[in-house]
Amino acid sequence: MIMLILLTGPYLLARSVSFFTGGRTINIRSAAAWGAGTLFIFTGIGHFVQTEQLTWMLPDWVPQRTFLIYATGVLEFVIAAGFFLKKTRWFSGVIAIVVLVVFFPANIYAAFKHIPMSGNEWGPIYLLVRGPLQAIIISWIYWFVAKKPNNSFNPTPLRGAA
Repeated sequence: MIMLILLTGPYLLARSVSFFTGGRTINIRSAAAWGAGTLFIFTGIGHFVQTEQLTWMLPDWVPQRTFLIYATGVLEFVIAAGFFLKKTRWFSGVIAIVVLVVFFPANIYAAFKHIPMSGNEWGPIYLLVRGPLQAIIISWIYWFVAKKPNNSFNPTPLRGAA
């Protein structure tokens, strides 16, 4: 739930400000990208706070698991920074989608090995939550960041009701 609030919060705030200010133009694509950036900061912090638990998500044959967790945490911070900068936003969106897809097998491994994450040891049921959540995050990033808006529908400018 925290991840969805972080992801959608800036977008929902921008929509609300636009509505209640009676016509102030808000760039909702930027707000949605800021949400993605906030989410990646949150998950990146997790790599440094829950390092040991995250290493459990990797099979024993993976070398340098602790280093890999720290490196992917740094990668998530770099992706987050890219979401906040307009010039790098699209590239960060594409990289974020790739990273989310590439990292998903670790979630599958953790689910079937009953790895306790955040105090839970859900097993394969974990994928019933994590799979759709991952799909929502990827869809959000694609729609608002990685997808180039076409001329017939551009959700970037939003005007509140006047």
